[in-house]
Order: sequence, then C-alpha cells, then structure tokens
Amino acid sequence: MQVLGAFSRFEQCVLNMALINICDSESYVGEEMRRQYNSWKQSTNETVHNPWLDLHQFTIYLPHPEQEYEDITLEEGLTKGYNVEVQPVKDKSQLVYNIPEGGHFVVVLKQRLVNGDFEIAATGIFVRSLGILSLDVIIDPDQGQYQSLVIKHPIIRDYPKDWETQLRMFLKREIIGEELPRVVGYVDRGLNQDYRPPSWNEVYLAATGFAGF
Repeated sequence: MQVLGAFSRFEQCVLNMALINICDSESYVGEEMRRQYNSWKQSTNETVHNPWLDLHQFTIYLPHPEQEYEDITLEEGLTKGYNVEVQPVKDKSQLVYNIPEGGHFVVVLKQRLVNGDFEIAATGIFVRSLGILSLDVIIDPDQGQYQSLVIKHPIIRDYPKDWETQLRMFLKREIIGEELPRVVGYVDRGLNQDYRPPSWNEVYLAATGFAGF
C-alpha cells in the first residue's frame, strides 16, 4: 500500500475502510444514503429511483488514532462506517468539480489532535463502477499544492488491466459511466449475497502485512 506524506498508514487504512462501506449498499452508509435520498424525493414529490443515479456527496472523517468515544470503540465505529456521512447534492453549481454521471463528490476531513477539530485534507470523486476514490490531497493550501491519489478497493482483485486509462477517460468525459466495468458488484451485498465485508482490524492487519483477505 502506498502511503503518502499527507496520510499516515492508519489514515489510509481509514480511507480503505470508508471505501468498503461506501461501495456496499447494505452497509450503514448505504442505508443512510437511501434514507436521505428517499426523504429528499418525497419532499419534492419526485419519483424515487436508484439513488446512485443522482449525485451525492460523501464526507469521510479521518479521526485521530487515539480518539475515544463514549458508546463505541474507534474500531467498531470504523468497521460500521460511522465516520462517513452522505447526502444528495441538490445544487451542483456549488461543487468544485464537474462530475460525470456515475461519479460522486468526496470530501476528506482530518483530525490532527485528540478531541480536536476536523480540517479539510482532500477532495475528489468516487467512481462507483470501479470502486475507486480519485482524490486531490491538499499538501499546501496557501500555495495551492495538491497531490493526486487513487485508492482502489482493497478487496477487489480483478481490476481490468487498463483501469487507469478507463478512469482517466471517464473523468475527462471521453466515455460514460455505463462503459466502465462494474467490478463493484463483487463487493456490494446488494448484488453479491456471498460477500462478507471485512472488519477494521482485518483491513489494518492486511495493510501492515500480517494478514490478507
């Protein structure tokens, strides 16, 4: 696993766990997405469709590794995806990206101190078909310096050989989302009932080389 200077190994594992929960429509994040989407459509008297067809924003919180909570351990919260918020984007003009259909907006917030505030660390696009986060990591906000980071789903093993080319073409709108391979189906319990999402401990151990999926 590539660990960039902007993210520690722990934080990149948190991103991996968040991606696992975002891709799984039966996770807490998936259930919350449907709840938010249905509530929005009901308030506007619009027909309820597949929420993935409408643009959403996912906010991923990277907690301090020593952060403690009253009712749940950090490991349990990360496993369930409680550090991920989702909401439909009702005004696309406020986004910093022109996101192609099939992509969703992502904001990453980082907690540098125990009990400290969360600060923006990255923005980017989630491409559901590929199960990929394409992020612009903030290196120096004053100088406008960013570093690109692509996070692949840690469970998916059968990415197409040309996935990087397909991702680039999709983000440039040279191909549409329907033309991307739907490898996400393997890691979504709504599509694959045999899939068992890993726990935080499994994700962390795999990243440190002590275990594998």
